[in-house]
Amino acid sequence: MPKPASPASASRLPAAALGSLVRPRIRVLHGADVALGPGKVALLAAIAERGCLTAAAESLGMSYMRAWRLVQTMNTCFREPLVASRRGGKQHGGASLTGTGRRVLALYRQMEQASVEAIAPAWDELRAYLG
Repeated sequence: MPKPASPASASRLPAAALGSLVRPRIRVLHGADVALGPGKVALLAAIAERGCLTAAAESLGMSYMRAWRLVQTMNTCFREPLVASRRGGKQHGGASLTGTGRRVLALYRQMEQASVEAIAPAWDELRAYLG
């Protein structure tokens, strides 16, 4: 039986190719703050890929200030920062995931995959009811 599309791979498929799928949305709360969720994880992945907060924000269609606030929230919620930034100037600055940031991103992806696998039997049954 086919497995449901993973949340990460589903967002890269064209809408017509998706058909019916299930996509769990995990949020990690720290007090009143959302320390980690789908948007913040997408931002972490974009920072890792592009090495620049501006480019990461643009790739996700968000403003630099929104991306910066999300990074500040994440860095505040965790014991160690997830993102390290370097100021601009002659070296043009940049941003990268710290070791903790890389590990947190990997753990979140593991939680997403485990969620998809855990709901697969019920999803297969529910899918039969969809039109």
